[in-house]
Amino acid sequence: MQLAIIGGTGMTGQCVVDYAVEKGHQVRVLYRTENTVPDRFKKSDKIKLVQGNVLNFDDCEKVVDGVDGVCIILGTRNKLEATTEMSTGTANLIKAMKSKNVKRFSIVMSSFLFRPVAEVPAMFHRLNDEHKRMLELTKSSDLDYIAVLPPHIADEPSSEYTVLHDEAPGRLVSKFDLAKFIVDSLEQPEHYQQVCGIAKKLD
Repeated sequence: MQLAIIGGTGMTGQCVVDYAVEKGHQVRVLYRTENTVPDRFKKSDKIKLVQGNVLNFDDCEKVVDGVDGVCIILGTRNKLEATTEMSTGTANLIKAMKSKNVKRFSIVMSSFLFRPVAEVPAMFHRLNDEHKRMLELTKSSDLDYIAVLPPHIADEPSSEYTVLHDEAPGRLVSKFDLAKFIVDSLEQPEHYQQVCGIAKKLD
């Protein structure tokens, strides 16, 4: 496959790019600033770097044009204040996919969306509101989406993991396992148009 990866320079995003390349896919990575791009990306003949911003519709069209699927891993790099940048970017990407006839995408939000608002720590409420907007845009897209809602993303080795629809199967997932599912689910129709909880499989 040829994949566009949005948010590929972040912690999870880098794992998604590495895994996609390891699987033999050709990858386009949208990046904003040069200093966030790892050297290994610049040296790989399987990675095409596309400078741009999801807030710019033309950049979204440019990166998704001709690809088989899109992986969206937008984050705030630990900022918790109110924002609409991720939902605006999601809307632009969905519009761009439709204009370029791209049907499949996986997108990452938070497993807090599985919980009642009263159970979400107050410090995450504004970010949670933005994830809700992203999920609403995703569900109304009429595309073959996979909405991936991980719990705490751990910097730990890969292991076996569990995926459930419409519920969270646990409290933690390896960033490597999350990356695998973000890529592999694009070829797993059983997850199309589903909201997927993912977590490390318990012994």
